[in-house]
Amino acid sequence: MRRISLWALSTLSTVVLLLGYRTSLEGPSTTAALPSYSATTTSTAGTTTGGTTGGSTTGGSTGAGAGGGDAGSGGSGGSSTVTGSVVQTQWGPVQVQLTVDGGGAITGVDVLQYPSGNGHDQEINAYALPVLVQETLDAQSAEIDMVSGATVTSQGYLGSLQDALDQAGL
Repeated sequence: MRRISLWALSTLSTVVLLLGYRTSLEGPSTTAALPSYSATTTSTAGTTTGGTTGGSTTGGSTGAGAGGGDAGSGGSGGSSTVTGSVVQTQWGPVQVQLTVDGGGAITGVDVLQYPSGNGHDQEINAYALPVLVQETLDAQSAEIDMVSGATVTSQGYLGSLQDALDQAGL
């Protein structure tokens, strides 16, 4: 009798633990804050410097097609902000926003949306997005290399970047 009750309790405990286990494939919680990947350039006496910020923005994914195609003025000196369309990838949406000065030079890049559904996505994008942003500022076009190990995010980034460049007329 003692063995049966011990067996029943251990089986019940195992079932409860298995049902309560949360897998890493679940999506992000709706209250999670996503880091923002952006960079800007400033020109002083012919030199260009870039900086990457890792602040946070309250995140969440918008549906397909939302937020794409908006262009508005972004501040002084004739600069404008152009938002590329949302590109849906197998791991989640990617969307890029550019700041372009009056002369047609890209002065800032913000990644508004990117895959962040699990820890692996977050780890990959923490490395890949700053590289993609800096390459965009350096190349001043969509002619940039994809990041090894982040092929899907790179493809989505390039698609949204090209849409933003087309809207800006670059």
